[in-house]
Amino acid sequence: MKKILLVDDDESIQLLYYEELVGNGYQVLSALNGEEGLKKFREDFPDLVILDIQMPGMNGIEVLRQMKMENAAVPIILSSAYHEYKQDLGAWASDEYVVKSADIDELLSAVRKFIGV
Repeated sequence: MKKILLVDDDESIQLLYYEELVGNGYQVLSALNGEEGLKKFREDFPDLVILDIQMPGMNGIEVLRQMKMENAAVPIILSSAYHEYKQDLGAWASDEYVVKSADIDELLSAVRKFIGV
């Protein structure tokens, strides 16, 4: 079973994404901030990361840079409620950029593109 690390400080998004991803056959690990996400990234070796940008403490762009320095082979999908981050040069290091929505078809499509089902 493919393992996804979900890093997002919004518990309602965590719950929505968790239920959908588990329902689609993935194992999901959760982290509520960047520091916790980096720890799980190092310890649990996920196949893919879904990463929020705006979080307290270490933001998603900082976490993205650190994860890519440690293991560039792991695909990272940035997930943000804000379109403008798509233009941020730091976001270009991600493998995909998805705008948060209650309809997570775009996110599921991106996940399948990188790790299948």
